[in-house]
Amino acid sequence: MEFIQEIVDVANGVLWGWPMLILLVGTHIYLTFKLKFIQAHTFKGIKLTFAKDPNAKGDVSQWGALAVALSATLGTGNIVGVATAVVRGGPGAIFWLWITGLFGIATKYAEALLAVKYRVQTSDGTMLGGPMYAIERGMKMKWLGVLFAIFTVIATFGIGNLVQANSITLNVENTLGVPPFATGIFLTVLTLLVIVGGLKSIARVATTVIPFMAIMFFVCCFAILMMNYEYIGAALALILKSAFTTQAIQGGIEGYLVTLAIRFGIARGLFSNEAGLGSSPIAAAAATSSNPVRQALVSMSQVFWDTIILCFTTGTMYVTCILRFPERFTTVNDAGQTVLLGGATFAAKSFESIPVIGPYLLTLTIFLFAWTTILGWEYYGERCIEYLGGKKFLMPFRIFYGLIVYVGATTALNLVWDIADAFNALMAIPNLVSLLALSGVLVAVTKEYLWDNNLEGIDPDPIPRIDN
Repeated sequence: MEFIQEIVDVANGVLWGWPMLILLVGTHIYLTFKLKFIQAHTFKGIKLTFAKDPNAKGDVSQWGALAVALSATLGTGNIVGVATAVVRGGPGAIFWLWITGLFGIATKYAEALLAVKYRVQTSDGTMLGGPMYAIERGMKMKWLGVLFAIFTVIATFGIGNLVQANSITLNVENTLGVPPFATGIFLTVLTLLVIVGGLKSIARVATTVIPFMAIMFFVCCFAILMMNYEYIGAALALILKSAFTTQAIQGGIEGYLVTLAIRFGIARGLFSNEAGLGSSPIAAAAATSSNPVRQALVSMSQVFWDTIILCFTTGTMYVTCILRFPERFTTVNDAGQTVLLGGATFAAKSFESIPVIGPYLLTLTIFLFAWTTILGWEYYGERCIEYLGGKKFLMPFRIFYGLIVYVGATTALNLVWDIADAFNALMAIPNLVSLLALSGVLVAVTKEYLWDNNLEGIDPDPIPRIDN
């Protein structure tokens, strides 16, 4: 196992090193300028989320598709991931996380546009789409689409299932004392009850749970910020200053290198909103949208809510906690240096600021965030399974995926986290290739539907039918 861990560590060092981060952020920036700063239309996308689309075809509403995508991205990364960015990259990481989200909106728009542009419809009326179809139909490179689908299925069981279930049981055990096997049984049954019903069942849960859990978490962070209100200005100044200069934090904590702030801010931002990974456009393809641009505008609002609002608020809250209670969040390492606690412990200590109920609110939040991530990624996995082998594999996949939840809930999974990271990177590569290769299509479709006509007066694109 140690040998395997070493191999995975080396692979992740290559896959998630500076070349990958530069490729991802470079794609974000390139598409931002190529699409004339499409971020300016973010609030139009938010408005379209709940608007009825005449002549639209799809499996779920635009809001339903967005909710499924949010269910997969709003996960433990928003809580522990942001804390880890601060711990390992310093307060400046929050600035770079925010910048990554800002430019990532363009990539999220592009992914969703291609997903709807190149989606197909099965004989029973189901919509299928995502990077694998964009690669096959737009680039005429089915083999690359197959690779993306394979990588996504593997990643589904890792980051989308095992590690999420494990996060839930560990937190429930630490807070409530419930043994992992009991939580695992409950979580497995709950998951199976939802996913056997397919997309519409997942969307019903997502549209109900997502607003509740996001608002609850935001209110908790806001409440802690209000308790630390005297430190908000100093926290924002520290985040900005340490994004560009080596900066020590109050309490004797060692200074952070700017390169670490950039690296961990970008990495955590990418893991949080998944812009560039190619996962969420699979959900976007199922939306009832009459043209690709409408759903693309709706989909890009996912990054706005996830990173621009939620992650930034969370990160700022963490920094105010450090400034107010440095002794609560620090420890002395073997070298005699004062350092911050680990990400998970850091998040738990922050929520202890809310008297009595803080730890329980954190447990409930992690449960909901992680469980909805399990549901959202199941849909991504089953669509890739259908692409690879047809709909006859859908129900066996759903049942097997649900049962794997119990394995994740009751097994130590340190190695699985690292393997999942590797396959997320492998997903991103073919997806980014398609975005860059089809950037001309992105511009042409955006011009046709948005710049020239403001989404009005255009006949819907015909959707090819396939026998699946």
